[in-house]
Amino acid sequence: MLLRPGPRRSVAIAALVFCAALPLSPSYFPTPQTAGNQKETTAPWTGAEAVSAADFVREISGAKGAASPTILYVGFRTLFEGGHVPGAVFHGTAATEKGLAELKEWLSGLPRTTNLVLYCGCCPLERCPNIRPAYKTARDLGFTRVRVLVLPTSFAADWVEKHYPMEKGL
Repeated sequence: MLLRPGPRRSVAIAALVFCAALPLSPSYFPTPQTAGNQKETTAPWTGAEAVSAADFVREISGAKGAASPTILYVGFRTLFEGGHVPGAVFHGTAATEKGLAELKEWLSGLPRTTNLVLYCGCCPLERCPNIRPAYKTARDLGFTRVRVLVLPTSFAADWVEKHYPMEKGL
């Protein structure tokens, strides 16, 4: 990944540092499931529950009021502070027990029909320790409109380097 000097570079570097330090445990990944003619998958969400970065940028650019999704960042606080999707909120790192407890507490105050979009981007989606527990928690709590923002490589590569809109801080 080629990084140009500037403030966006720090987000990319922080993402790489956090991702490299992540303990990889089989418990982070759901067991592949097959049912009937469905293909084997490690993602607990369906294709209809996944949204690409390009499509999501168009969605949030045109969304106003009640149509606006509730965007929840479920990764590491430091990365959120360095840069995040406009309008996103942070309520705990989903890979930790404390973070999941914070997430559950915050979600408990929302209607179960909330248009909820989860994302992380700390590292490649297939290795992310945060997105799967967050998705599972939201579904287990009864949320019916949960989607995952698909950032295959990282937030830095799939959002920042494409110059999509970004906010900094809390």
